[in-house]
Amino acid sequence: MATKVVMEALSPTMEEGRLVKWNKNEGDEVKAGDVLAEVETDKAVMELVARGDGVLRKRLANEGDASPVGTLLAVIGTADENIDSIVGAGAAAPAAASTANQAANTTESAGKTAAPPTPAPSQGEASTPPQPKAGAASGAPPAPRSAPPPPPPRPAVPPVQQKGNGAHPASPQQSGGRQRTSPLARRLASEKGIQLGGIQGSGPGGRIVKRDIENAKVSGGAGRSAAAERLAAEGDFKDVPLTLIRKTIARRLAESNGPVPTFFLTAELDASRAAEMRAQLAEMGDQYKASFNDIVIKAVALALAEHPEVNAHWLGDKIRQFNRIHVAMAVAVEDGLITPVLFDADRLSLWEIAGKARDLARRARERKLMPEEYTGSTFSVSNLGMFGIDQFTAIINPPEAGILAIGGVEEKPVVIDGQLEVRQRMRVTMSCDHRIIDGATGAKFLQTVRRYIENPLSLVI
Repeated sequence: MATKVVMEALSPTMEEGRLVKWNKNEGDEVKAGDVLAEVETDKAVMELVARGDGVLRKRLANEGDASPVGTLLAVIGTADENIDSIVGAGAAAPAAASTANQAANTTESAGKTAAPPTPAPSQGEASTPPQPKAGAASGAPPAPRSAPPPPPPRPAVPPVQQKGNGAHPASPQQSGGRQRTSPLARRLASEKGIQLGGIQGSGPGGRIVKRDIENAKVSGGAGRSAAAERLAAEGDFKDVPLTLIRKTIARRLAESNGPVPTFFLTAELDASRAAEMRAQLAEMGDQYKASFNDIVIKAVALALAEHPEVNAHWLGDKIRQFNRIHVAMAVAVEDGLITPVLFDADRLSLWEIAGKARDLARRARERKLMPEEYTGSTFSVSNLGMFGIDQFTAIINPPEAGILAIGGVEEKPVVIDGQLEVRQRMRVTMSCDHRIIDGATGAKFLQTVRRYIENPLSLVI
């Protein structure tokens, strides 16, 4: 009996997946548990395994395709088994979607009019109705609806080539004593975004040839900015398709920033002793190295143990306070953000937190985390201090009660016991869900975090 290979929910929050790579070809024998393909989820790249034995009879999705969970991707069966009914049913939905997309594209295309199509479509349709197609004789009346119009006459001037939302002639006109250009030179100029008007041709009769375009690139390209280079290569704009991780980030942040009543608490902490401890630990060897982020995570974990009302989730009809402390740390990846979790962080030593944090961050950037490694957190921290950010506010990751945003450590003049001193200072900002945390509750939590960071020996004993 044939086995359907569908897009599985490979992570708890996954709604669609992108097929990165097929590991099996049509006709290959497969066994249950074999890796058929690699799939990009909203958080990582996961393996899609076979759920039955047989031959991979048909692949219905191409590499790079994004499909909702449950979509039929392939069929496994015996070599002589009839799978037409399965393949037909699986292809019906994509075909319908493709037809709908084509219809939408047709509706949105520039210059769409009710007139019947011409036998030969023009390169650039006008954006205002109703005008003759590009290449048609100027002032010609529109063709009657009852019959298609005759083929347009051959254009007297070179067609216009589109780039972005701007346009420029493909080449100078070759009549009336104007510049003459070889076809190769025109193509090279178009590819490089070089205007032909200011180029002096070196060919016969002043004709612009290939070497003129190459010389113009060498002489004029060096001073162009990065924006000018992009403009030349891509036109006025470039549309970047959304990746699955970016779609998930957008959805989750919309869920948080709207419904969650959030307030913010900011505190400036003295990080001088923490900086001294870091330096002394580093002198003991690499195995004792710890970052400020590691120190803050340890301090947060211990503070959560003292304030269980902050280590909580909002569940709509109740608040769930956790007796275990799982701290998520935000890690910037190539196309967004992911939050691997340090489970039972309050029970980990500072060096265990440092080692696990480095490993999780590395594998997060390589998109190699398993779903259970970035789900299940009870509180989160986000650090932008390494980018020179003094202070910022982070968006809560529902259903968590809060998130702590960590700024950079910098030297500042401060007054201590009536004396002006230069100290290492660090700002932290806590975003609080007011449905769970009141102002005084959040303030007391930050006081505890301050106590641990300003007395860092309590983190290592």
